[in-house]
Amino acid sequence: MADQQEASVTLPSEPVSVSAARRYVARVLAEWGLSDGSDAADTVRLIVSELATNAVQHTFGQSPTFTVDLRLERDEQLHLGVTDSHPRWPQRLPAAVQQDNGRGMVIIRSLANEYGGRLTVTPTAEGGKTVWIMLPWSVPVQS
Repeated sequence: MADQQEASVTLPSEPVSVSAARRYVARVLAEWGLSDGSDAADTVRLIVSELATNAVQHTFGQSPTFTVDLRLERDEQLHLGVTDSHPRWPQRLPAAVQQDNGRGMVIIRSLANEYGGRLTVTPTAEGGKTVWIMLPWSVPVQS
């Protein structure tokens, strides 16, 4: 078994790409052995939905595409990253009763913490950023 498995897809920054990203991640995780109906699979799909939505909505048309990267290291840790070319990093917005959006990063961070993972943001060489979620992986990887 390889120490690492990787998968990646680049999609246009359009609303329809959010569901495409979610389907892609679900398919890769199923190939790697994560049961589609599991709580972990649902959590990862929710996380990728939130990250992809952020990449589409909050780049204000300045990032024509976004990329979803998956990396599984030694059957121990899943890395899920969403990269866009917009320079603005995600921000935690103040909670407001009337606010209809802006809670995605809070949800993502909470889900990552619940599963013993963490969230980081790293700059790209092109001036954008990647939002990474690292989660423990306890499923034996399929070859």
